Amino acid sequence: MPPASVVSDLAPSGRLRAAINFGNPVLASKSASGEAQGVSVDLSRELARRLGIPLEIVPYTAAGLVVEGLKSNAWDIAFLAIDPARAVDIGYTAPYVVIEGVYLVPRGSSIRSNAEVDRDGIRVAVGKGSAYDLFLSRELKRAAIVRAPTSQAVTDLFVAERLDVAAGVKQQMEADAKRIGGLRLLEGRFMVINQAMGVPRSRETAAKYLRGFVEEMKSSGFVAGALARHGVDGASIAPPAER
Repeated sequence: MPPASVVSDLAPSGRLRAAINFGNPVLASKSASGEAQGVSVDLSRELARRLGIPLEIVPYTAAGLVVEGLKSNAWDIAFLAIDPARAVDIGYTAPYVVIEGVYLVPRGSSIRSNAEVDRDGIRVAVGKGSAYDLFLSRELKRAAIVRAPTSQAVTDLFVAERLDVAAGVKQQMEADAKRIGGLRLLEGRFMVINQAMGVPRSRETAAKYLRGFVEEMKSSGFVAGALARHGVDGASIAPPAER
């Protein structure tokens, strides 16, 4: 059992409120019966068990909404891609999994490579406030970004608005290409997303404990087991944190 100071800093209310983003299929989903499942859910349950307190899942449909929830003190821990813009308000662990961001285009598109996306007149669909939105907002100099309300809505917006490119999690883009048809993934990835756990920046005692927790979950095989159990392909275990 962790010290009382850790428990109170991680969960001041006596319940561990975990922000779970169901918009990222690599991290979380719901079973046929509506039960929350996924690696982020498993990590939340294991952390609550170790703290000896109840777990409360706070559901979200997009990473940007998770970040917004911080303003109203809606959660105690979250599972987000590491990004410098978010790190102002969130204390991150080292990553626990690494996933890929890829581009999706119409099958007949003249765009054949990632390097050809950043051109005048190209419109790229992304999920508002997602890691891809933050990254591409910094990196794209000529292409225009069009934001869908959630990452799951990106491809439908891309098709409905006849945009040029959709950007997102590889697994989501692959599933959308199969669902809709007439689309293809560009080869390779435009970014690597380091997924980490995080706490509000002011909770340093909590952040320190959480960093050790994540390293143990990686080295013990817990994360690998969760990915396998939930049938997640295309995500790799992050390497140990640098000391």
